[in-house]
Amino acid sequence: MRWLSVLGLLVWVQVALAQGQFTSVWEPVCTMGQDAAAGCSDIRAREILDASADPWSAIGRVNFASRSQRSHCTGVLVSERLVLTAAHCLYNSARNGWIPPESIRFAAGYQRGEAAAVSTVTIYRMDAEQGDGGNFNNRADLDWAILELTDPIGAQVGFLGISQTVPQTGMFAGYPGLRPHVLSRTPDCVPGPAGDGLMHAICPVMMGDSGAPLLVQTDAGLAVAGILSRIAPTPDGIDALFLSVRLFELGAPPSQVP
Repeated sequence: MRWLSVLGLLVWVQVALAQGQFTSVWEPVCTMGQDAAAGCSDIRAREILDASADPWSAIGRVNFASRSQRSHCTGVLVSERLVLTAAHCLYNSARNGWIPPESIRFAAGYQRGEAAAVSTVTIYRMDAEQGDGGNFNNRADLDWAILELTDPIGAQVGFLGISQTVPQTGMFAGYPGLRPHVLSRTPDCVPGPAGDGLMHAICPVMMGDSGAPLLVQTDAGLAVAGILSRIAPTPDGIDALFLSVRLFELGAPPSQVP
């Protein structure tokens, strides 16, 4: 299956509608134009959560603002200062460059214009192969990023543990573009392996959900098994590709932004 470059917008317009092609270029409709009405109904059917309540307050919006770009992805706290998200969220394709940390805010427990806590980002780290030469590498297993927050807001709002096994079932929670001001979760999704460190599942997700967690229930409570990278429209629904937390170098020291 051919992976489409997040930068290749013109090519994507011609081929992204082909069934089953994973892409990290997100169109602002619910099913990449294949059946917007049905796909949007699936997004609207997601359960709206109280983002200010534990454990949902550990999930938040990764917000970006500049003169040329204003957008959001989703992220999740896994310690007092560390947030997992998708690397492609941090790349400004219009300017062909990486968004500087000082332009990023993480709003934990965000809902309807308010957040349980907000922090700036001191630095973010990615795979050593990501961002070489200042460019975005569209290889799926490189699409992870760890934000290091200026303030330890995880001590205030809580954070989630991680699970490094492929779950038999899980659910997904994020801020979809259709409802960007409320946190919502999908029904149970059934993930399966999609390569080393990759999982996929049919889940109703869309633009804005990038970087959001695939959650599993453990004896210790909800844990993060992976984050959303990209999608492939199929007749059965949106096939969502997740990066396992095993790919994240959580023990590595901070690295410089490309």
